[in-house]
Amino acid sequence: MDTELNETDVAIVGLGPAGATLANLLGLAGLNVLVFEREKEIYPLPRAIHFDGEIMRVFQSIALKEEITAISRTGLKGMHFVNAENKTLLVRGGTGLKGPHGCANNYYFHQPHLEKILRLGLKRFSNVKTYLGQEVVDIIQKNGHCEIEVYDRKNHRIQQYKAAYVIGCDGAKSFVRKKIKSQSIDLGLEQPWLVFDIILNDELASLPDHTVQICDPSRPMTYCYVTQKRRRFEIMLLPGDNKDTLIESDNLWKLVSKWIRPEQANIERAAIYTFHSLINEKWRDERLIILGDSAHQTPPFLGQGMCACIRDASNLAWKLLMVIKDEVANKLLDSYETERSPHVRSFIELAVKLGSIIQTTDPAEAKKRDQELLSNPNNIFQFPSPKLGQGFSAGSDPLVNTIFPQPELKSGLLMDDQVGNNFVLICKNKTLLQDILESNIENAKYLKLNTTSFKTLIAAEHPNVDQWLNERNIALVLIRPDRYIAAASKSSKEMIGHLLELNESLQN
Repeated sequence: MDTELNETDVAIVGLGPAGATLANLLGLAGLNVLVFEREKEIYPLPRAIHFDGEIMRVFQSIALKEEITAISRTGLKGMHFVNAENKTLLVRGGTGLKGPHGCANNYYFHQPHLEKILRLGLKRFSNVKTYLGQEVVDIIQKNGHCEIEVYDRKNHRIQQYKAAYVIGCDGAKSFVRKKIKSQSIDLGLEQPWLVFDIILNDELASLPDHTVQICDPSRPMTYCYVTQKRRRFEIMLLPGDNKDTLIESDNLWKLVSKWIRPEQANIERAAIYTFHSLINEKWRDERLIILGDSAHQTPPFLGQGMCACIRDASNLAWKLLMVIKDEVANKLLDSYETERSPHVRSFIELAVKLGSIIQTTDPAEAKKRDQELLSNPNNIFQFPSPKLGQGFSAGSDPLVNTIFPQPELKSGLLMDDQVGNNFVLICKNKTLLQDILESNIENAKYLKLNTTSFKTLIAAEHPNVDQWLNERNIALVLIRPDRYIAAASKSSKEMIGHLLELNESLQN
C-alpha cells in the first residue's frame, strides 16, 4: 500500500451528470477537487433524456450552456397523456419561447453526449483532477478530515487520499450512502417497466413529434421523442409477462407494431428496470454527504430524475465553498438536506401521482379516470416550482425560498451572465442601496457588500427587474448563488435586519 496521502478540499465519488456538474461548479470556484469514477469510459447507452429550464440555467453558470444547447432538443409541445382512444387527458406544457429562467422550459438529450461535455469542461481547471477506473473502497473520518482508500481496477493497487469532505454522487447503489448508514423511505411506487431505445433509419410521420404517456389499461406505455432520430419506448410489465422473453427483439417489435416496424429502425438497447420512489432520511454524516440518486430516486413520469440531481449539486456547491474558503460555520451544510429534501420530495410525490394515472390497468377505473380528466377544461400544467425547505434564509415573505427568475438586463445580457455565481442584492433604487451601505452591515464578516462574492443590482436601471419587483410590491431581494431567494423586504431597514441575521448564522 502506498502510504502517501494526496490532500484535497473535496473528493467526489462518481462522475455521472451530478458529480461532473458539482466538480465544474467547485472547480470554477477555485476549490481543489478529486473525482473518482469506477468505470474507465462514459457509459455509451441512453439513460436520462430530459432536463428543464432551471437545469439549463445551472449549465449556464458553469459556462457550458452553448455546448449543451448544441446537443439538445427543445421540447416544444411538452408531454401529452392520452387514453386508449388517443384522447388527451392531460398535458405537461412545453414551449420554445424563453421561460422564467431565460431559456426554454424543457430539453431532450442523449446522456453520453452531455457527460462528454461536462467532462471536457473539467479540463479547464488545473485544480480538478479526475481518476477513471478508480473505485472508492473505504472512507474513514477522523481528526476533521476523511481518509479515502481507492482501488485502481487496472493496476490492482490501493492508493490513499485525504479530503476535507467526501461527496457521494455514486448512484442508487451508493457506497458513500452505506458509510453514512442512511435508510430509504418508500413513497409508494415500485413497478417494473421495460425500457428500449431505437435509432430511426429515417423520420417517420407515424411517430409523434413529442413525448406521449399512453394511459391504456391493457398496456400502459410511454413514447419519447429524444433527439434527431433517437426514440424511446417504456412499457409497463403486466402479471404473466416473462421478463426473459419480453426483451427479445421479436417481442419488442410486436409491442410497438402500431407505430413502427423493425425494418424502420435499429434497437440500441433494451432492459427491464424497476421504477422506484425513494428518499433517504439522512444525507450527511459530518464530512460525508450524498447527492443525487444516492439520496433519492424518482419514477420518470415527470422527467425530473436528473434535474433533482443537478439541483442538489447547485445547492451544495456554494455552501461547500463558503465553509472551506470563507471558514463559515460548518452547520451551513445542514441546510443542504433541510432545503433539498422537501423540494425533491414534492417532485417525487407528483411523479407518483402521475404514475397512478398512467399505470391504471383496471378498465372500470380507467374509464372513471378518463371521465374525470376529460371533463376538466384546465388540463395543461407546467413544471412545479416548489419552495425549498427551511435553511439559509431570513424573514417570512412568501418569496423567500423560491427561485428568482433570470430576466434580460438593459445591457442585453441575461442576469446571471452579468452578476456571476455570487450573492446578489437587488435594490429598487440607489437610495435603498445607499441606506444599506451606510449601515453597520459593512462590519459583517461574511456578507459584506463590498466583497467580490457579493454583487448589487439597481432595479430602476433594468425595466424587466423593476417590473418584477413592482408586481410583487417588493423593494429589495437577496439572491443566493444558486438563485434562490434568501430574503425579501419592502424597506432597507428590514433588509439590514435580514442580512445581519444571515450573517450571524454563518458565525462559527
